[in-house]
Amino acid sequence: MSRVAVDPRPLTPSLTANIVTLIVASALLAVSAKVEIPFWPVPMTLEVLAVLGLAGLFGARIAAGAVLLWLFEGALGLPVFAGPAAGVAYLGGPTGGYLVGFFLAAALVGFAAERGLRTKPVLLFLVMLVGVGIVYATGVTWLAHLVGWSRAFHVGMLPFIPADLTKAALASALVFGAARLVPRA
Repeated sequence: MSRVAVDPRPLTPSLTANIVTLIVASALLAVSAKVEIPFWPVPMTLEVLAVLGLAGLFGARIAAGAVLLWLFEGALGLPVFAGPAAGVAYLGGPTGGYLVGFFLAAALVGFAAERGLRTKPVLLFLVMLVGVGIVYATGVTWLAHLVGWSRAFHVGMLPFIPADLTKAALASALVFGAARLVPRA
């Protein structure tokens, strides 16, 4: 019988901190999804702000990982998405493309932030706008398969542009301010 060596040391602080950060970030995403501002045709939430902010603050791996954890929690049926719906069926519903876009935007914005854009507010804002564009591209494309291109554009993107521009500007300002307060190595 062979013996398996077990390392008695606890998890490294950085691994533990990363796990805690992922859990807290996914919880923040869940809260941002539940903050609903009455709006037509669907209520507006703060998920875009949360995704962009997390990506700018924590980088690609943590932000994209937090989005994946949040999606997994929702797929399991936990009430982490906007509205009362949850489960795997929600992921395939009208908002499924936007959810995929959140993951892609988190990865892109986080990647850019890791390369020094946290301290360059105009470039950070532009990258966050690209992130919003990714969310729209995946979301509208998915929605168009369900309701057609014209309706998807007019209902799933056009009304949200002013608010999402504001969210990108706010996320950029928060990340830039945090970078000035806590410089990274």
